[in-house]
Amino acid sequence: MTIYTTTGGPLGPLLLTGFKSADGVRLTSLTFATAVRPEWTEDAAAFAEITDRLRAYFDGDLRRFDLPHAVTGTPFQEKVWSAVDDIPYGTTTTYGELAERIGAPRDRIRAVGAAIGANPLLIIRPCHRVIGATGSLTGYAGGLERKRLLLTHEGALQPLFG
Repeated sequence: MTIYTTTGGPLGPLLLTGFKSADGVRLTSLTFATAVRPEWTEDAAAFAEITDRLRAYFDGDLRRFDLPHAVTGTPFQEKVWSAVDDIPYGTTTTYGELAERIGAPRDRIRAVGAAIGANPLLIIRPCHRVIGATGSLTGYAGGLERKRLLLTHEGALQPLFG
């Protein structure tokens, strides 16, 4: 049975979905979407640890998420996602550099981008840290403004004002 909660944050509401397991909640998605399916059951208490960690991240007290999740993809997606998980806080990498890191040929950069785009764990799996070859902010399921804000929060970009 899918459970969910929504939580606020500096980037707007976040929707968390998952299921209960013997060792707690297994997260299946974290998105900026707000659509909830009627068959889902709301259970904010089950997500308390996860929402506490998100709050710590936004407060600047947490730099890496280590949360149980139940997200699977194709072997290629999982290889890309593993490499994304290894991008350090406060840094960025390009799609090309990420492709090289996993041993994918240059003609597979679009496939790397598609795998990153299929990431259902926004913020937790830091796909916002992947940028274009020229340093441009490209592609983010939460929108480029949120990507810019996340990178600024982590110190990878300088604030535009202030």
